[in-house]
Order: sequence, then structure tokens, then C-alpha cells
Amino acid sequence: MTLRTDEELDRALTALAEAEGTSRQEVIRRAVLERYARSGHSARVTESAERLASRWSDVLHRLGTV
Repeated sequence: MTLRTDEELDRALTALAEAEGTSRQEVIRRAVLERYARSGHSARVTESAERLASRWSDVLHRLGTV
């Protein structure tokens, strides 16, 4: 895989890799995996919120009109 970078990204990758004592490739790998994990978590939270809002909509409505 080839990743094209600009100067800003190149500097950031180099600085992170040096600070973490790892390779630039590992910095990118971790960033992608963290983003993937967060997006899955967000989807689960959204799904749960929608399910609970549907289940408790009558109670929420009554609370909102008190």
C-alpha cells in the first residue's frame, strides 16, 4: 500500500513516531484501528439510544409536558 502525504502530515507522522518510539507505519496503523473502534462504538451507542427512546417514548413525552 502506498500512502501519499503532504508536508504537514509527513512532519506529524515523523514527530509521533519519534515520540512513541515506533515506525511511521505503526502510527498510521494505530490511528486507523482506533478510528475503526470509535466508529463501531458510536454506532452501538446510537442504536441503543434509538431503541431506548422508542421503548420509553411515552414516559419521556409525559416528563416533557409536566
